[in-house]
Amino acid sequence: QVQLVESGGGSVQPGGSLRLSCAASGRNFSRNTMGWYRQPPGKAREWIALTLHDGKTMYAHSVKGRFTISRDKAKNSVYLQMNSLKPEDTAVYYCRGDPDNGPAWFGQGTQVTVSL
Repeated sequence: QVQLVESGGGSVQPGGSLRLSCAASGRNFSRNTMGWYRQPPGKAREWIALTLHDGKTMYAHSVKGRFTISRDKAKNSVYLQMNSLKPEDTAVYYCRGDPDNGPAWFGQGTQVTVSL
């Protein structure tokens, strides 16, 4: 059974930083895309960062320059370093792992709250 477990969420003041982690089990994702999505309150889930199997990364415009995605293939894990956080970054953050074919797997999510 494939599982993606996020950790590292919490509450932080504007301008602060957080680092999210996602540990995958049940399948090796080293040759597949992994990424991060988020769902702000009352809004749809949106992608924010992807890391491809060849090391290339992609970012949504809203987080580019502030967030950095990385992965440790040996640990089957992906990370999201979030700097210069803004109140509009408040959301539930989800880890995603892509299969070779078919629908992606998502974790259960971790809450990030940015407020004074």
